[in-house]
Amino acid sequence: MSNPSPEPPPSSSQSASLVRNWITSLGVIIAVGGLFSFFLLLVMDAISTNSNPYLGILAYMIAPGFVVIGLGLGLAGILIRRRQAMKRTGLRPPLKIDFSLPQSRKAFGAFLICATFVLLLSAVGSYKTYHFTESVQFCGESCHKVMGPELITYRQGSHARVLCAECHIGKGAGWYVKSKLSGTYQVYATTLDKYPRPIPTPIKNLRPAQETCEQCHWPAKFVGNLERTYNYYLTDETNTQFSVRMLMKVGGADPTHGPVGGIHYHMNVANKIEYVASDEARQKIPWVRLTDPQGVVTEFRTSKFTNAVDTADMRRMDCMDCHNRPAHRYKTPNNAVNLAMTLGNIDPSIHWVKSNSVFILTRPYTNETQALQSIATYLESKYTGDARVKKVISEVQKIYQGNFFPEMKASWAAYPDNIGHKDWPGCFRCHDGQHKTADGKKSITASDCSACHTILAQGNGPDLLQLTPTNQKFKHPGDDVDGGCNDCHTGGL
Repeated sequence: MSNPSPEPPPSSSQSASLVRNWITSLGVIIAVGGLFSFFLLLVMDAISTNSNPYLGILAYMIAPGFVVIGLGLGLAGILIRRRQAMKRTGLRPPLKIDFSLPQSRKAFGAFLICATFVLLLSAVGSYKTYHFTESVQFCGESCHKVMGPELITYRQGSHARVLCAECHIGKGAGWYVKSKLSGTYQVYATTLDKYPRPIPTPIKNLRPAQETCEQCHWPAKFVGNLERTYNYYLTDETNTQFSVRMLMKVGGADPTHGPVGGIHYHMNVANKIEYVASDEARQKIPWVRLTDPQGVVTEFRTSKFTNAVDTADMRRMDCMDCHNRPAHRYKTPNNAVNLAMTLGNIDPSIHWVKSNSVFILTRPYTNETQALQSIATYLESKYTGDARVKKVISEVQKIYQGNFFPEMKASWAAYPDNIGHKDWPGCFRCHDGQHKTADGKKSITASDCSACHTILAQGNGPDLLQLTPTNQKFKHPGDDVDGGCNDCHTGGL
């Protein structure tokens, strides 16, 4: 019995047959479909007058993903078919193009045209994808439920025209890559509903303020004194107005631009201030170290803090330690209602309107629909027959929608604001008179009103016209009180 004759060596037609399999065909269909979808969505995004984050996600993330999957399947099909041929014949099918054949030259020409087109679209897509992932629409609207509170408070804040990425990422490829790697877990947490409510702050991996904030805000600038007027309404029947007109001693920290002193003495221009916080929110600071321009180091600590200080726990003070809510500020009910009354959106002549508005805003609610309905029902019951109540209801509901997000448990109560000291400890985290040197000879003074501001006038009516340039002693409405402002003022008072 004669041995079977060996199979002839594979020809160019056999090599071409490697692409003729259902896996490669499926990959080609997916890749072509992805390319068509990308091109169509790219045109739609270009001619659209309104930005849509979901259109951007489909165009610059989903469609290119399908192209990559299709190309991967196509390659996998070729490799699988080649391995099968090797097992069947014992020979390795060649992966080559025979340019002596007209059909090979035509196929290669078609490949070059398609490859050029794909590379062109890839370049455009990569550019658009980069800018899309840096946009406010991507950051705030893609995950609406999670980032909804941040987006709303951002849009009504003082940095509403600054892109999210300018503060959260900054310039350079390094931090861009870090942010996207961090975002991978955020996508996972959002998809599986494992994200915390509310979103915790401060953000641990936030880029230092020297590399973000100070790209626009000049730290060496001498600011001097700024005049401010704060309008309040008491929670009595007539909503008595009480205003404070003052000079804020912002000062500066660079002796080449003005006297060193004031609030901005703390800036990292001449002085280096480090501290240790004993809580995640950085509201309790038992240890502080100051290094002055001459290099003299002074440590302050509270009497109960006897721990050895680990350098890993130390943080160098920067802008964000005081300006910790620069773009996402949640107004307290008290401040929001005061502002609405000052602007005339809530009529101060309506009896008890201040206390009633603040009261209904501070009730616990499970969702926004319940809150808005409760606000309307409560205020209507308090002012039955008063035509002015409709405007009050509308304004109080507007305040709620802009500052309260029950589904995310986000409101002023969840996020301490360290500017000032009225509703949160703020300045008094350190300036409480309790931080002293080891020998007890020096301490971080408990700042009185005149340390950071000069009260020019206070009260209402004619009292606000009686200016005292040298400072007036603060007169608390009603009885005199001791202790920090935030001991009583908690946002709802």
